[in-house]
Amino acid sequence: MNRFPGPAGDRGSDAEPAIHVRGLTRRFGAVTAVDGLSFDVAPGELFGIVGPDGAGKTTTVRMLAGVLRPTSGEARVTGISVARDPEKVKHRIAYMAQRFGLYEDLTVRENLDFYADLYGVPRETRPERLERLFAFSGLAPFANRLAGRLSGGMKQKLSLSCALVHEPEILLLDEPTFGVDPISRRDLWLILHEMVARGTTILVTTAYMDEAERCDRVALLHEGRLLALAPPRELQEEMEGGILEVRVEPSRRAAEVLRGEPGVRRAAPYGDVVHVSVPGGMDAWPALRDALEREGLRPEEATPAEPSLEDVFLARTSEPGAGETAFSGEPADV
Repeated sequence: MNRFPGPAGDRGSDAEPAIHVRGLTRRFGAVTAVDGLSFDVAPGELFGIVGPDGAGKTTTVRMLAGVLRPTSGEARVTGISVARDPEKVKHRIAYMAQRFGLYEDLTVRENLDFYADLYGVPRETRPERLERLFAFSGLAPFANRLAGRLSGGMKQKLSLSCALVHEPEILLLDEPTFGVDPISRRDLWLILHEMVARGTTILVTTAYMDEAERCDRVALLHEGRLLALAPPRELQEEMEGGILEVRVEPSRRAAEVLRGEPGVRRAAPYGDVVHVSVPGGMDAWPALRDALEREGLRPEEATPAEPSLEDVFLARTSEPGAGETAFSGEPADV
């Protein structure tokens, strides 16, 4: 049994999957939120479910947590069916929802004690366990502070600590860094990597592509369907066509102009630059520069760039049968 903190888990190909999903589907009336998902998560793996608002991420993780019953398909967590025995699943996992239920009128320590009571953690084991949780989260100096007076990043660390107080085998995290400052986002991911190194299996949903690149493997979701499943680096290397990074303002207007040019597969703004997918790479730049200048735009420079995971996602969603999708706004509860 791989528990945090403990020895590293076995990621061998012969190991039974920690999470096994086949044809998982969930409908809400006429709306299909999750449409026939299939994937496995290996023991000790950091697995990302990635997509924009409304992609089906939250619905998927709720089904895996035994909170929501699938319409059809199969999902097993540590070999237990989430459809047939959801209560048994809940004792083997920790599920941290987008809005975890901290009690703001309790202190940090009191919240941890409350969740330890909830999960039936024996009192004789608590001091050592809480000491470990304080050590990895950095919350020890705030043990007696009310949870309602913590920063957003500290609240997320406390939520994570409460979810881990019973030392689960598998951790399910739904948008754990949404609304968290960049430093706290980094700290949370350092904690997750430390947990994985010690053998914990983690499934995390995110709309942030830079976070997705930290995962061992990712499942790209769009409108409830699986677009791709592979290590992030592999997806980036498989992407066809060269990427040019064009520095120009306003970048959104420049992207609109470039999308209309022959040979341009995609053009997406990223701050003050535009990523352009075009055959030929830099050989295509003179014609693209002329097109921008005809529209009164003055590009500063263009350089070859490696495709980001967001470039990969946009490429997949622009294929026939898929719509263009933006990564912005508050995560939808879907």
